[in-house]
Amino acid sequence: MQKITPFLWFKDNAEDAANFYVSVFKNSKIVEVIRYGDAGPGPKGEVMLVNYELDGVTFTALNGNPEFPFNHAVSLVVHCEDQAEIDHYWEVLTADGGSEVACGWLKDKFGFSWQITPRNISELIRKPAQMKAMMKMMKLDIATLEAAGESH
Repeated sequence: MQKITPFLWFKDNAEDAANFYVSVFKNSKIVEVIRYGDAGPGPKGEVMLVNYELDGVTFTALNGNPEFPFNHAVSLVVHCEDQAEIDHYWEVLTADGGSEVACGWLKDKFGFSWQITPRNISELIRKPAQMKAMMKMMKLDIATLEAAGESH
């Protein structure tokens, strides 16, 4: 068991979110669904918690309520090997109501923020021209970032 587990608070769709995320990432699975019992506080039988793994990392999703919506202060970074992987995650995570934000950031259909970046992002934005190029992008383009670094 990992020592620290990200705990995500959803309005009422924790199970839908967990199932979606498990479908997006390889080597992922639902570990356990815990339902409210007689003691509540939710209706008996409704999903309270979903424990799931994304590529070996354990997460917990809670059906809380709309009191605490997601914002950009917390996000998950997906370190991609190449442009094809960036394109894949970008397309899947922005589908069905997700949205592009800026500089490799997006929000999925549940309102959760993700950063879809090349594994070597720190190298690709070291030069001012590369950083300026990234600041103009929504989805990151590795070739454009590399070219910006070569131009100066």
